[in-house]
Amino acid sequence: MRRADRGSPGNGGFTFAEDPGLPACEARVIWHADVDPAILPVSIEAGAAAGEEAIDVAALAPWLRAASDPAGREYVVLTDGRRHIRLDILAGTLLRAHGPVLLRYDMWGARTAFLRMRTLERFLDLVRTGRFRAPLYPGDPAVGRGVELLRVHDARASGATQRDIGEALFGAEAVKRGWDGRTDHIRQRVRRLVKSARAMAEGGYRLLMRSR
Repeated sequence: MRRADRGSPGNGGFTFAEDPGLPACEARVIWHADVDPAILPVSIEAGAAAGEEAIDVAALAPWLRAASDPAGREYVVLTDGRRHIRLDILAGTLLRAHGPVLLRYDMWGARTAFLRMRTLERFLDLVRTGRFRAPLYPGDPAVGRGVELLRVHDARASGATQRDIGEALFGAEAVKRGWDGRTDHIRQRVRRLVKSARAMAEGGYRLLMRSR
């Protein structure tokens, strides 16, 4: 079982700050429940389950990382580097558990329950199959737009002009035709991208998961 990390839930929406030097596929990002409504809260009873109701904690170890707050509450992410499942431990412990455990799942309402049911389905499938099966993680159409905004934000931070960004995204010929000629549609598009990238960096990224 991996060592628990300590951190603050107020760090940009994260429960703890991951090393920014890690590749994306290796980072274990643990969002705070205020940001990610799909997080599944669970209570753990050690030694209370047997047979089909039991979950073997050791079997989760290859994908598990957790952060704990000063009160000892655990925030868990299970991930293969591309897909992830987030659990908040309301009672009991996952990191110090040995042998089979019984999990009780906390959910209510309509939309909140819908999001958490999807997380629960993924979690139980991982327990059953030992895999993050792709059909349970459909592609997000917003990813392409998000990547584009990240590229724009990084380019601006490194000193690139809007025209530089336009050429990187759309090519020099497209910029030549759509910047100062009969139409400036490329320039206007880049301006909108720069504005959106700035808004995303200033906190708009927190809304991404709430729109799921």
